[in-house]
Amino acid sequence: MDNIVPLASKCRVASVHDTVYNSECAFTFHNPFTTYSGIVVNLSTFIGTIDSLALVDGDIERGLFVRIARTRVAKEIVEGEMETTSSVTKLGLGVDGGFQQDDTFEVKNTYSVVLLERNHDKVAAVEDIPYNEGTKNGFPMNVTSSVDSIINHAGQAVQQDLKAFELDEEKPVSKYATSIDFVDNGVVISPSPIDWKCEKSGDTENIWLNLSTGFIGGGRKNWDGSGGSNGALDYFEETGEKYPLVVKLGTITEDLETADCYSYAKDEDGPVKIPNLADLLKKRGINVSGMQKTVKSTAELEVELNATYAFDAITESGAKLVPVAGPGLQGLQNLGNSCYINSIVQMLFSGTVPELSARYGAQAGGNVAKHPLFQHISPIDAPSNLMIQTAKLCCALTSGAFAPTEPAGEVTYDMTQSNDPKYRLPPRMFKHAVGKDHVDFCTGQQQDAAQFLQHLLEKLDAAELASNGKIVNKTDASMSTPKSSDLFAFGTTSRLVCSQDGKIKYNDNHAETMLSLRVPIEKAEQAVRPTVSSKSSSEPEEKKQKAEEDVPTVTLSECINSWSNPPPINELRWEHLNKAMSPASQQITFRNFSRYLIIQVQRYELGPDWTPRKLEVNIEVPGEIDLNHLKSKGPQDGEDIVPDDKTDSDTSNGSPDEPNQINIDEAAVAQLMDMGFGMNGCIRALNAVGGSNVELAMNWIFEHNGDSDFNDPLSSPSSDPSIEEGVVSSLVQNLGCFTGDQVRAALQECDGAADRAADWLFSHMDDIDGAIAQLQKKSIDTQKHHSPPVLEDGDGRYRLTGLVSHIGKNTGSGHYVAHLRKDEQWVIFNDEKVAISENPPTPHAYLYLYQRIDSIGSQNSSY
Repeated sequence: MDNIVPLASKCRVASVHDTVYNSECAFTFHNPFTTYSGIVVNLSTFIGTIDSLALVDGDIERGLFVRIARTRVAKEIVEGEMETTSSVTKLGLGVDGGFQQDDTFEVKNTYSVVLLERNHDKVAAVEDIPYNEGTKNGFPMNVTSSVDSIINHAGQAVQQDLKAFELDEEKPVSKYATSIDFVDNGVVISPSPIDWKCEKSGDTENIWLNLSTGFIGGGRKNWDGSGGSNGALDYFEETGEKYPLVVKLGTITEDLETADCYSYAKDEDGPVKIPNLADLLKKRGINVSGMQKTVKSTAELEVELNATYAFDAITESGAKLVPVAGPGLQGLQNLGNSCYINSIVQMLFSGTVPELSARYGAQAGGNVAKHPLFQHISPIDAPSNLMIQTAKLCCALTSGAFAPTEPAGEVTYDMTQSNDPKYRLPPRMFKHAVGKDHVDFCTGQQQDAAQFLQHLLEKLDAAELASNGKIVNKTDASMSTPKSSDLFAFGTTSRLVCSQDGKIKYNDNHAETMLSLRVPIEKAEQAVRPTVSSKSSSEPEEKKQKAEEDVPTVTLSECINSWSNPPPINELRWEHLNKAMSPASQQITFRNFSRYLIIQVQRYELGPDWTPRKLEVNIEVPGEIDLNHLKSKGPQDGEDIVPDDKTDSDTSNGSPDEPNQINIDEAAVAQLMDMGFGMNGCIRALNAVGGSNVELAMNWIFEHNGDSDFNDPLSSPSSDPSIEEGVVSSLVQNLGCFTGDQVRAALQECDGAADRAADWLFSHMDDIDGAIAQLQKKSIDTQKHHSPPVLEDGDGRYRLTGLVSHIGKNTGSGHYVAHLRKDEQWVIFNDEKVAISENPPTPHAYLYLYQRIDSIGSQNSSY
């Protein structure tokens, strides 16, 4: 105790506003359950670590900590207490109708006050005094208050373990419910289900009652081609779209929450709640108190379809999968909507990309606390440092240190221990470190795995470049250190042929880390099946077979050829034609073949109403691909080459009055604004006339103040040249509610994909300016730490080594799963469930990871 008293004054009391890391080590995944020594939490900084990493900051020789250790003790189960698990009707965890978890253990806590002291590279406990009701009064008051505040603090990870994730957002209340146009036409609905049938087709299944007129019509088709006759929707359109609200007959009960209601209105077009449903039904003779549920709701049917088709195919449910554990086979806990993170992390850091494992991971069976990066940072900075959190995560995945073990120390594959906290890896700190400055990834919502992958690589690049060489080559520190993204970086060349005179221009495009492929659905092959009657389609096996056979198939080769041979450019400005416009054909080829090739299949597109919809299509993906025929050869003998001119404009729709931005005289801006014009318009005018001449700027304003983009911010000259202004103009015109600069920012964030950009814009409408500001900040931060990629090259033959698959309507909801090749066999990573894969879902994947064959077994030693 004498050693503790002098340090008592440095102890702090944690308030509700402090972040307290009392559930996990900041450098490793050790937690109070992992070992008998648990973790120690600094009484001054509130950072939890294991003993050996508590004093890595060279300026601190000793410090006071509270040790928190926990053990689980099995509860005595009283016969009759356990309830039979009800059937799952919702794809969710910890939600009504979804998968539930129970706790059959109680937790015993052990606390002690510890004085740790560092002697060279060793950290040892000088004092380790038990802390409990019998001993706490013997400690100085500052120490007692600090320890109690840490022990009783909710902590950084409170209540996240069972955070629910659901497939869809909660249904909104229809805006048309209270003002519904009820037609008093005398229609009364029979209470007997045998009397219900579609008034158009005669179908007796999947039928809907129009709440305004009493019309009964068939439901819409499901994505797999099954479903109703579309009678209810056809009726809505035929009656001038005046009666949008319908309810599915057979789902109505006394509990109106079970009723499946839908709005066909263009501004809702989805499931809704109708608070006055009982009153509306009563007017049609339906007494809800006497109704029984006789059919499945749309949501239940969708879960069933997933379960019989995509969900089973992707997660391999139904197969007796053999669980595995160990180095490279470690599951990750789902924090609630974090499966997109888990799948990408497994693909990059569990050993499938050995260079990243070498940089950030540990050897199989290695010490997860010994990574060199851990010696360069103070514990107080560790939770928010991306490189530290990446190393923490990668070491846990590659070492096998947190795999369930038998008493003898051997790895066990008995996954009944999967709920034991000592074996669970919740990537909370990693999620915070990588997503804290991003408008989407800082939230708890589901996100696009492809977008997250690119964001992660950008953040890692910036962190590595800013680390001042703390990551060094492990065999030769004098060698230059490539960025992590260089492993995936490839450049492309566009070959443009002028349709007017046949002259050719070659453009080298900026390097990318993901090959994003459009699905040429027009080339799909689909089996022709006879029409299946509504009665027979109700049979589960037949419906499943129909779903599988009716999905069209496109080959990966066709997707790549479509990318390499995009549609002609209608209008391209040509320098050799005195900047006149002329159409051009184009071909895209690879400048280099990266060590790893990430392919994204664009399974989502914009529908006719500019809302994202999923393409239900199978992709025929070979285990090996050969891209050598797509290697750029550059200008060839006999080609008539257009002289290279950096002033060429590659697109037609940019404003000719918008040259490169120059220095703007702020006094001139103020003078023009005093005349009543907006700041953006004044800046545009001055930029067009040289920057300072007010009189010329006034003339420009009078000529252009009617332009649609007059009050838009002036585009930055550093904007991404890969963004096609034709796409920008098309989106601005078709979406109708976004400016050109907002569309450009979204396209830059989504790598030029129009459908994803539109989805991004609509999903951020509530605070579009704030979202754009976040993107601009990210762009500036990236430019601060920018370094051209090192384009590794080799033979263009690749082997498939990983898949990330998605289940759900769009990339921002649903569930992600990874399949990875491990020692010549495939393994499924479904959050914490890791097992040998019998059927990798190659036709259904969203992301594909290929490795260049000539690099297999030959790791890049620069990492």
